[in-house]
Amino acid sequence: RAYLKGQWGEKVASVYLRCKGYEILENRFKTPVGEIDILARKGKILVAIEVKSRPTLEEASLALTLFQQQRIERALLYYLTRHPSSLDLRLDVILISTWKWPCHIQGAWIPQ
Repeated sequence: RAYLKGQWGEKVASVYLRCKGYEILENRFKTPVGEIDILARKGKILVAIEVKSRPTLEEASLALTLFQQQRIERALLYYLTRHPSSLDLRLDVILISTWKWPCHIQGAWIPQ
């Protein structure tokens, strides 16, 4: 059930990003070191996006742990070793809650 909610949240986030002019490069990019929910590009920026779906936006905002952030960063480095790029990098979060507009936090954290 949680898996299906996660998939639904990622689909909502992808549509939302397309409407904002992002090009979706990868969905559920899995590596041996971590996973990135959505990899997108907007202009000269490559964006790794984590999607958190919870009953409330507050719960969603609290769901991203430091450990998860580090796994996403490692997965992004893994992606870049296979797809070298001169694009700027950014780490975003999209918070999804039922009956609420998605909350897109750009530059949600700075890589360690």
